[in-house]
Amino acid sequence: MKQTAAAGYTRRGLLHAAVLLVVMVLLASCARIPTSGPVGKSEEGSAGNVNAPVFLPAAPQAGATPENIIDYFYRAGSGYEGDYAVAREYLTQAASVSWKPDQRALVYRSATVVETGVENVYNYQLDVAYTVDVDGIATQSPEGTIENIPVTLTQVDGEWRISAIPNGTAIPEETFKVIYGAYPIYFYDPGFTYAVPDVRWFIKNKTVKAMTSALLAGPAPYLRGAVVSAFPSGMKLARESVPVVSGAAQVDLSAKELTEASTEDRLRMQTQLALTFRSQPDVVNVELRANQDLVRVEDNGSVLPPVRDKNVPAREIAVSGNELVRYENNRVSPLPDMQPVSSLGPRYPAESPVSQTVAFLNESRTTLYSMVPGQPARALTTRSTITHPSFSLHDWVWAAGPGAAGGTEVVAYRPAGVAEGAPVPAVTMTPAWLAGRTVKDLKVSREGARALVISEQNGQTKVQVTGIIRNADGTPKELTTPINLVTESNPEQGVWVSDTTVAVMKGSASANVTPELLSLTSGQPQQLAPWPGLVWLSAGNGPEEIYGQSAEGIFQRLGNGWSPQLKGPIDPSFPG
Repeated sequence: MKQTAAAGYTRRGLLHAAVLLVVMVLLASCARIPTSGPVGKSEEGSAGNVNAPVFLPAAPQAGATPENIIDYFYRAGSGYEGDYAVAREYLTQAASVSWKPDQRALVYRSATVVETGVENVYNYQLDVAYTVDVDGIATQSPEGTIENIPVTLTQVDGEWRISAIPNGTAIPEETFKVIYGAYPIYFYDPGFTYAVPDVRWFIKNKTVKAMTSALLAGPAPYLRGAVVSAFPSGMKLARESVPVVSGAAQVDLSAKELTEASTEDRLRMQTQLALTFRSQPDVVNVELRANQDLVRVEDNGSVLPPVRDKNVPAREIAVSGNELVRYENNRVSPLPDMQPVSSLGPRYPAESPVSQTVAFLNESRTTLYSMVPGQPARALTTRSTITHPSFSLHDWVWAAGPGAAGGTEVVAYRPAGVAEGAPVPAVTMTPAWLAGRTVKDLKVSREGARALVISEQNGQTKVQVTGIIRNADGTPKELTTPINLVTESNPEQGVWVSDTTVAVMKGSASANVTPELLSLTSGQPQQLAPWPGLVWLSAGNGPEEIYGQSAEGIFQRLGNGWSPQLKGPIDPSFPG
C-alpha cells in the first residue's frame, strides 16, 4: 500500500512524499475505517486544517498502457486538490465533466486491473474493506470481498484516456486514514434540550463547507426521526463556499427561509453551527447571511443552549446484603425511601436520572421489577431471560428479551407517577433488524435519542447504535436501523462513557478480561488493561470513570490499570 500511495508523486514533490510516507507508517496501525459518516465534499474556499497531508499525484505519462492509465487514475483520486484536477487529466473531456468523485469511496486492501474480454473495457478489481456511500454510511466487508469497477478507455490524440467510469473514488486503507478525519456535526433531541452528535468523515484540510452541507442535508439515516434540526428542509447554501474571515464562519443561506425564520429558530441555527464547528480551530463565531448580507441573530432569553455530552450524577445504585443501596464516594448507604426487596433476590439495578424510580431483575434474570418511593416493587414482565434494565431521561425503563412467539422484543415501561395497582404504561417493539438475534445488552444514551444494543446470532456478536423515535409526548415508538461499531471481541455487556464512546466487554469470573472502548469517532477499538475475573462494568463521565467488578470488589480504571475501591456491593450502575 505504501508503494501505491507513493508511486503517484511527481519528482518535484519527492520531499513531500517522504514526509507523508512517515505519517502514513505511523497512522496505518492506529485506526480502522469508520462505520458511519459521509465521504464529504471538498470545495475551494472551505476552511479546515491547513496542516493536513496533501497528496501530489502524477499526471498521465506519454505512451502509458490502458492498465497504467486505470491504475494511476485511481491513485490520483487521493489528490483531491483543485477538485481532483490531476485525476481528471486521465479522463476524456466529456468524462471529466460528468465524473462526480464525491458520490462514493471504495476503501480497499488491494487492487489490480483485469481484462474483461471486451475491447477497451477493463475491470479495476478491488478487495474492498469498506464502502462509504454518498450518505456517509460505511459498510464493512470481510477480507476477500471483491468488487469490480468497469472502466472503458478510448484514444485521444494517440494517448489512452478513460471515457466511461462510475462516480466515486477508490482509496487504499492507509491513504484514507491519512487524508480523512472524523468530525461530529450536531442535531437536537426533539425537545431542543440536548445536542446529539452525528459523526461524519471529511477530508481533513477542507471541512467547514462539508460540515455545513451535511448539516443542511439532515441527520444520518440511523438518526432520522430520533433527532431534529433547526434548519428547515430544503434550506441551501447560497454559494459554494463557507469562508472564515477573522474567525467568523460566514454561512450564506437561502434568503427566503432564513429571513422568514423566527428569532428562536435563527438562534438555534447559529448554535447548531457553532457546536458543529467546535473542532475547527480557525472558527471563533458564526455569522448567518442572506445573499451575503449579515442577518442579525438576537437572543431574547427564550432559548437555552443545548446540553452537550450530558453528565450523569456522581452516584451509583447497587446491591449489598441482598438490598438496593446507594454507592457514592466509595461508601454504601441505604437507598432513600425504598421498601425492602431482599425476598426478590435483586440483581442488576438501574435508577432513573430524573426521578427516584428504580428497576432491577431477579437472580435468574427472568422478571423485571420497578419500584417508586412509598410503594412495593411491582413485576413489569416475566420472560425466559431479560437484559439489564436501562432508564432514559423520559423516565422509561428499557429492556429486551424473547417474546411469547419466540422473536426478540424490546420493551419500555414508565412506572413513575403510577398509583399502586394501576397499570403501568408499556410499549413493545420488534425491530426487523433484530430478527433471529439474541439481545445481550441494551443501554439508552444519556440524552435519550439513541441506544447501544449488543446482540448475538450463531456465536457472532454485533455492537450497534440505534436511534429512538418517540411520539410527541415522549412515548417510545420505534428503533431505527442501526450503525455498527467495530469490536475485536464478542462482548456481552456495554455502557455509555460519553456521547460518542461506549465501553464493552465479555465478563468472566475465571479469566483475565480486557474491556474495550469503542468510539463513533474512530474505527479502532481501544483495549483497556486486562483484569482477572471482571464480570460487570459501569461508567460515569468520561473514560477515567470506568468501573469494573470482580469477586475481589469494585475497581476504577486508573491510567493503564485498575485501582481497588470497595468490596461488598455488586452490580453498581450510574443513573440511566
